[in-house]
Amino acid sequence: MPAEFGHDVLTVRDQGFQGATDDRIFHVCADEQRTLITLDHDFGQVLRFPPDESAGIVVLELPRQASPQSLLDRLNDLLEVLKTLTLTGKLWVVEAGRVRIHIQRDDD
Repeated sequence: MPAEFGHDVLTVRDQGFQGATDDRIFHVCADEQRTLITLDHDFGQVLRFPPDESAGIVVLELPRQASPQSLLDRLNDLLEVLKTLTLTGKLWVVEAGRVRIHIQRDDD
């Protein structure tokens, strides 16, 4: 999602975090108030990576034989939903044809 679409994007590589642990990446994104967009299903573990402590987590689901086009398709699906909803504090799972949003429930 390049800057021309209004999104400030950095990759793990841009920030020199190749090989960093998932915990480190989560905390850097949270500290910088950056939404974490990933293919790594580990970030869907809401107890380990609480979405409400972040600027949002997005897990992109791709087919086994993923292509660059399938990645672009998921990103376009995400951008479409972002026109009406916000990511902050939520876990989103973007699949072909649907977006699931995990919202933390208050225990009040």
